[in-house]
Amino acid sequence: MATPRVGIIMGSDSDWPMVQKAAETLKSFGVECEVRVMSAHRTPEDAFDYSGTAEARGLKVIIAAAGLAAHLAGVIAAHTVLPVIGIPVAGGPLNGVDALYSTVQMPSGIPVATVGIGNATNAGLLAVQILGVEDPALREKLHAYKTGMKEKVRAANAKLNASL
Repeated sequence: MATPRVGIIMGSDSDWPMVQKAAETLKSFGVECEVRVMSAHRTPEDAFDYSGTAEARGLKVIIAAAGLAAHLAGVIAAHTVLPVIGIPVAGGPLNGVDALYSTVQMPSGIPVATVGIGNATNAGLLAVQILGVEDPALREKLHAYKTGMKEKVRAANAKLNASL
């Protein structure tokens, strides 16, 4: 198994069904990842250790998913120079809006790229795009992916218009 280039962390194992889409997206592009459960509040030492050793372990990007107060991505970003992508998780009385605000509204100097609530697929794609900056093979796969998306839309349009 190759060294993982992307770390995926989540605040709770109950987030896995949604977060799994990021792992599947990475896998579809041939990008190895590792997955961990840790909490900025329940296991802050683990989050600190993980982010502090990520670069030395060969990670290039970290995806962090959390709901409610959602401080996980920010805590990770505070302790690494690697790009961090936050996935706000839907849940609680505000159905993820609180997680969105907590993830996207980081203080100056601690950037966290944030995707839409529950949009783990986009988190995976953004990680691939970041890696693709220096990986021509990944860039080619991204070009093919985008071309495939266009072809699906054009085929749908042709099918709709043929039925008129």
